[in-house]
Amino acid sequence: MIPLIQSETLELLEWSRLCLHLSTFAATKLGAIASRHLQIPGSQSEGEQLLAQTKQVYELESRLTSSLSFDGIQDIGDALERAELQGILAGDELLAIATTLAGARNLRRAIDNHEDLTILIELVAELRTYPEIEQEIHRCIDERGQVADRASQKLGEIRAELRKSRSQITQKLHNIMHVKSNAVQEQIITQRGDRFVIPVKASHKDVIPGIVHDTSTSGVTLYIEPNSVVPMGNQLRQLIRREEVESEAIRRKLTEEVAAVKPDLERLLAIVTALDLATAKSRYSYWLKANPPRFINRENNEKITLRQLRHPLLVWQNQHEQGHDVIPVDMLIQPEIRVVTITGPNTGGKTVTLKTLALAALMAKVGLFVPAREPVELPWFDLILADIGDEQSLQQSLSTFSGHIRRISRILNALEQGNRDDEGKIEDQEVSPQSPIPSAQSPVPNPQSLILLDEVGAGTDPVEGSALAISLLRYLADNGLLTMASTHFGELKALKYQDERFENASVEFDEATLSPTYRLLWGIPGRSNALAIARRLGLNAEVVEAAKQEMGGANDEVNEVIAGLEAQRKRQETKAAEATKLLQQAEKLYKEVSDKATNLEEREKSLKASQEIAVQQAIHQAKAEIAQVIRRLQQGTPTAQDAQQATTDLNQISEKFIQKQQAKAKPAGFMPKIGDRIRISKLGQTAEVITAPDDDGELNVRFGIMKMTVKLADIESLDGKKPEPVEKARGRKDNETRGQNQTVTQPVDTPMIRTSKNTVDLRGKRVADSEIILDKAISEANGAIWVIHGHGTGKLREGVHEYLRQYPRVKRFEAAAQADGGSGVTIVYIY
Repeated sequence: MIPLIQSETLELLEWSRLCLHLSTFAATKLGAIASRHLQIPGSQSEGEQLLAQTKQVYELESRLTSSLSFDGIQDIGDALERAELQGILAGDELLAIATTLAGARNLRRAIDNHEDLTILIELVAELRTYPEIEQEIHRCIDERGQVADRASQKLGEIRAELRKSRSQITQKLHNIMHVKSNAVQEQIITQRGDRFVIPVKASHKDVIPGIVHDTSTSGVTLYIEPNSVVPMGNQLRQLIRREEVESEAIRRKLTEEVAAVKPDLERLLAIVTALDLATAKSRYSYWLKANPPRFINRENNEKITLRQLRHPLLVWQNQHEQGHDVIPVDMLIQPEIRVVTITGPNTGGKTVTLKTLALAALMAKVGLFVPAREPVELPWFDLILADIGDEQSLQQSLSTFSGHIRRISRILNALEQGNRDDEGKIEDQEVSPQSPIPSAQSPVPNPQSLILLDEVGAGTDPVEGSALAISLLRYLADNGLLTMASTHFGELKALKYQDERFENASVEFDEATLSPTYRLLWGIPGRSNALAIARRLGLNAEVVEAAKQEMGGANDEVNEVIAGLEAQRKRQETKAAEATKLLQQAEKLYKEVSDKATNLEEREKSLKASQEIAVQQAIHQAKAEIAQVIRRLQQGTPTAQDAQQATTDLNQISEKFIQKQQAKAKPAGFMPKIGDRIRISKLGQTAEVITAPDDDGELNVRFGIMKMTVKLADIESLDGKKPEPVEKARGRKDNETRGQNQTVTQPVDTPMIRTSKNTVDLRGKRVADSEIILDKAISEANGAIWVIHGHGTGKLREGVHEYLRQYPRVKRFEAAAQADGGSGVTIVYIY
């Protein structure tokens, strides 16, 4: 970029103000200096690298509990220069180097913990922090920047002698003042230079002979070093000199160590400054509520997308200087558009719009986020050139028009220079043996330029100025990537309808309040409001009408068309705003309903979980009490009374732990059959059906080693179905019969408890012997018996089963549960 026009453009855009704002977010002095003198990269790859650094610092600070710390890092550049020139650094300078090394190490440690932040890790990979130099400095220099006693044994000994010498001198002076107190002005010991003195009355100077080092302003007090103390003072001075020499030697040694690694320390400063600059950009972007940009290629039909774009300097002014609210603008520029002409009244925001776009492009180039809504998409502009404002100068005899033309000439020269540079690159490619030879007709690529022209063609005859503006904009359409120009010339509005590379935009004006709204309207040219403003401000109506006649009716028709377009646009915007509002309300309502549904689900899950826990606890306690009942029955010889007591205990346990619940409507159609697995609702246990339901709807079930009678209403299938009700016969005879049956089957109600009395062990016996033992056991049994035959070859089990099938008192038999021996034990049910 041409240096003159570059500096002019940056000055017109107030770039230095933005850099000053950025510097307030820097953590170090070097970072603040770099921010105030922010360098604009010359290539897109450099800009993308800076942007990647900003993004990763932004991500890093969002992960950390506190912001990235630059504590201890100082500007040590001057100290490094003096060290290289063999100067001796002061203690505080050495201490600053040590704290900078420690601060840089902490920065690298904070970044190395995040392996996915590859750009930052690569940036700090070259950091060399020399912990040995840092430790040596801290060993030799204390926190006040003074050489410490521990720096060397010799220095420690010298300082010990110094302390002893000072103590002796003060003790000697105290003795003199005590003996000759009448000659002393005041009982204090003070110093003049490095000599200890006492204040003596001028009239008594002969009483304390010595060297007079100073006199009070009034002359009545002399500060005398007594003769007896002079030799001691001379010795003290020699010790002080020895201390200075030794301290200087220590600092010289440390300085030499620093000078030996000066290149690495300068590189460390550069890396830390770059990291602080990226951090400042990240924090400034966060404060602006900005979003990261993406560089697009307009040749790939990608459009410029900048929604709700805000001027960063106006945002600062609004936040820190009680400025007006910032009105954002939308810029959606299609890829084929090369020139945008903005029309509208003065103070309507045209110039601010031009500056806002230029600053957004510059911010993206230096790695800053852009204060616009996502997505932020814009091209990389090699050149950003502007002619904004009035360059009128009395000293240089420049009119407004001349000032504009001179600056525009520099802009065009910059474009031509860029074209020549690009042509030179092509020539370099032509001589390269690897590159294809371009055609003689191949077009020379233009630089990616953004040109901003404020009041183009103004300051001269309107006809000539308009013609010049049209010619200039057409030239820029051919040679630039994007040009935005503000104007009052109506002829420029028609370019859109002659060349598809042109687009119109205007700043909105409220005729009711005679003030601009600062909103940018796309596709609609601005219309003249001068006569409307004049009429509302009270100008003679006859004069206004005459002016309208002079303009002709064609202009009125154009204004009416434009007014119609504006009205139509407002209606569409109103409808769009209403639709957006409805959508937001619907989204809000949906969110509220979703949140309520989620809360209800969570409450339901929580209640179910707590209920499940309570049920499990109750079942666990019930099982424990049932186990106690079983152990009590297994102890000794169980009787019918014991069995009845066990049944009563089980019923009490059931009533104690299982709450009666409202029966839920479940599909009917289930009727339990012998061998089915069912669930006992009251106990929460699964069981096997032993007998089919009788007329009273009762059936026998077995779970584990227990056997009991339950009602159909108290069971359900494993898939939750309730059994069908049983039709009961209504008659006295049936009741009597059922009573008799109940009397006969009363033992069935007794839970089946395995004891030593109802268990037969046949292991090791022959089949013939086992039949005799079984016959005796069955004849004496009252209920079920457990036959232990083991697994073995299976012959004993087959013989036992064959005998049981033929025995008339055997109702049925089955293998025991796994806990009771499984197929090695057979349970025999007796009539």
